Amino acid sequence: MYTHDTFLSPFTWRYGSAAMRQLWSELHRRRLMRRVWVALARAQVAAGLVTPEQADDLAAHQDDVDLERALEIEARTRHDVVAELRTFAEQAPRGGPILHLGATSADITDNADALRLRAALALVLERLHELLAVLADQIEAHADTFCMAWTHLQPAEPTTVGYRLALYAQDLLADYADLRRLHAGLRGKGFKGAVGTAASFAQLLHGSAVTPAELEGRAMGLLGLEAFPVAGQTYPRRQDYAVLAALAGLGASLYKLAFDLRFLQSPPVGEWSEPFGAEQVGSSAMPFKRNPVSAENVDSLCRLLAALPRVAWDNAAHSLLERTIDDSANRREVLPTAFLAADEALGTVTRIMRGLRLDEVAIAGNLARYGVFAATERLLMEAVKAGADRQSMHELIRRHSMAAWEEVRARRENPLPAALAADPEVQRYLPAARVAELLDASGHVGDAPARAREMALRVRAAGGPTPEDEALAPAKEVGL
Repeated sequence: MYTHDTFLSPFTWRYGSAAMRQLWSELHRRRLMRRVWVALARAQVAAGLVTPEQADDLAAHQDDVDLERALEIEARTRHDVVAELRTFAEQAPRGGPILHLGATSADITDNADALRLRAALALVLERLHELLAVLADQIEAHADTFCMAWTHLQPAEPTTVGYRLALYAQDLLADYADLRRLHAGLRGKGFKGAVGTAASFAQLLHGSAVTPAELEGRAMGLLGLEAFPVAGQTYPRRQDYAVLAALAGLGASLYKLAFDLRFLQSPPVGEWSEPFGAEQVGSSAMPFKRNPVSAENVDSLCRLLAALPRVAWDNAAHSLLERTIDDSANRREVLPTAFLAADEALGTVTRIMRGLRLDEVAIAGNLARYGVFAATERLLMEAVKAGADRQSMHELIRRHSMAAWEEVRARRENPLPAALAADPEVQRYLPAARVAELLDASGHVGDAPARAREMALRVRAAGGPTPEDEALAPAKEVGL
């Protein structure tokens, strides 16, 4: 048993859910390999190559993984699939002699990998569905909570908290659609032998009424998995790249949300903050600190996640001819790491959003401090409607705004409303009372509240499983 006196990946114990770690465990991988072997044997029974008793014997020992014995054999053979094969065969004396008949290693491992990718995507989709539901609740709760919007990290015009949250939800909803499409389209290698021609199965089936394609179809049907129509020794590694790229896309959406929160939690803005425990420590040196450590953790994990598709791209592009094995070692790392990083980031963002804290005093203060500048757009529109020259009025407002900004920077009262209301050129078109009314920016948010609520409805409508999505249940996929 490995302990902390040797190197362990932080994903072994620190990051990721127990369910995702179990799914990527070596024991589960070997159970899936055995499941593939049993499916092949069952299909070969129907083809008359194997007896029912032999297949039943294999099925009876399908879950009896003996990792210690397999590692002992692997130390001599230096081949993990052969080691597991021999261990399985030792446990099933009746079925062992026909185990792996006609197959090559990748017939077993690649179909097992496809099953595991499907289960891992199902778990990610479940986590993302939960986050979207939390976001929909927060969008609806804050659709009318007015606040300042920021462009170029400068105060811009008012928006609402719900509308800003709807931006994140829209991105994550697109990620959800991408991941569902990938989940539905995942394929296994099938059973095509050493270079994908199914020559070994054609030899076995020679003289029978069963074709290699029919044998493959029966076995894959037992696994509930479709096969690529053609393959070399492995399934096309482009599939791995597509999965990791989609996870990286999800990471980009989570990263932006967390990064924005880090900005909004900084004291000069101070409008949002992540949950902070009563005994949580923000800094070992500065007791007053309330660092956004959860959001920073999300960004750190997503930065790693963004780098992993490059490895999968190389695996796909460099897979010479029918196959090379230079992808094998890194796939053992990048596939579980990508899923565990995404799993952890999703869980953390969900906790943040569920416990999101809004400082209403800070929100109102920033709106009062900066909103009047944004509201000059309203004043400009109304003055032009009343007959003013747009360019001349824009320049007048700009001069007053620049002078007022210097006063605000000096932490003095904003003189802009009074200065504009008293300007004779402005008074030619609008009375002072109307100017004061127009410079109240709190309601200058267009149809943002309605659009936010509409996005919440879209999130809820898209989140429910359809009949073909029953395979999304992770418990069914991994046998938890």
